[in-house]
Amino acid sequence: MRGWPEFRRPLFVGAVLLFGGQQFLRYVLAVPGPALLTAYLGDLTSMPIILTLALFAQRRLVAHSRTFVFPDSWLLLAWLSVAAWFEVLLSVFSARAVADPFDVGAYALGTLAFRHWLNRAGEETGRQ
Repeated sequence: MRGWPEFRRPLFVGAVLLFGGQQFLRYVLAVPGPALLTAYLGDLTSMPIILTLALFAQRRLVAHSRTFVFPDSWLLLAWLSVAAWFEVLLSVFSARAVADPFDVGAYALGTLAFRHWLNRAGEETGRQ
């Protein structure tokens, strides 16, 4: 992981651990968590995880530069796409999905957290 600095950032590691822990407690151990965390923690942590994975792929496969960062317009499009898919389209086609405007807010907070703490240029090492 020495060559993958995106995955060592504290916010990314924290988001993965929180999301994974919540899913483990909920689905493996069947331990109910606080309603607020159960409802919104996954939505809040999803955008930093998704966008970090996308940034890693963009840097390695497309831009070939570890200094590449997502423009704000791409972040806005990512937020709108996830919100539209999970809160609008999925609720139309699935009886289990429920549109929740607070989920859209959680996606927005996660996107802003990514923008502020994770969407940073890495050091160019000369290696690709």
